[in-house]
Amino acid sequence: MIGITGATGQLGSRIVSRLAGVPLRLIVRDPARAPSVPGASVARAAYGEHAALLSALDGVDVLMLLSATESADRVALHKATVDAAVAAGVQRIVYTSFVGAAPGATFTFARDHWHTEQHIRSTGVDFTFLRDNLYLDFVPGFVGADGVIRGPAGDGRTAAVTRDDVAAVAAAVLRTAGASPAPDQHSGATYDLTGPSAFTLAEAAALLTDAWGRTIRYEPETLDEAYRSRESYGAPAWEVAGWVTSYAAIASGELSHVSTAVRDITGVEPTSLEQYVRAQ
Repeated sequence: MIGITGATGQLGSRIVSRLAGVPLRLIVRDPARAPSVPGASVARAAYGEHAALLSALDGVDVLMLLSATESADRVALHKATVDAAVAAGVQRIVYTSFVGAAPGATFTFARDHWHTEQHIRSTGVDFTFLRDNLYLDFVPGFVGADGVIRGPAGDGRTAAVTRDDVAAVAAAVLRTAGASPAPDQHSGATYDLTGPSAFTLAEAAALLTDAWGRTIRYEPETLDEAYRSRESYGAPAWEVAGWVTSYAAIASGELSHVSTAVRDITGVEPTSLEQYVRAQ
């Protein structure tokens, strides 16, 4: 039995659709929104709700733990969910992390992922960590209404990956993990999931210009400029820091590594930015 948190989300629903017919437990906050697929049951529980999670995870062997929506207490919610999973008897946790997850990562949200990974390790439960790069799906959304991409990314590169490719990897790992209680080749593994190449935001702007038939350009910002422009939205400080440091992580080179994990695990080459944009 495979449990999946966040099954109603953009990534979770993609994973679920690739596991039709496999015994699934969809763990969601709103059962009315749960996808309907053969072989799936639905349980209501939110991240951190110990009693509800114990019930929802009863009989689950492998948990696909999708990271919770960014929040000030996300690490605490992750830890509580992991603890409930272990208490319920889950044998393997597959967790969606982030490339370069480390306590001193430039991207502040990547630090959350490191702390979550460390907690999973500390429980002794079997695990697989899927460290996603930035989502390629988000890149067109970087463009402002004036046709400008602004951010403190400098001339750094990101090997962004589509959510479809991440979902394909997750489904492949889960099918293997769910086939037998014995450890498999993904046991204890950490995979960087990236696109086929790393690109600068200036290169992304040029590609979007060609695909959309209108001029898109990249305008680098300083960190101070980026913080000032984003603070105008009235978001909390931790969220603004996440927005700004995602660009700063590109500038630092922390997101530039290109991995073959998507192809190695799924047998299919990951989608490039050009392929993704032209398919829209």
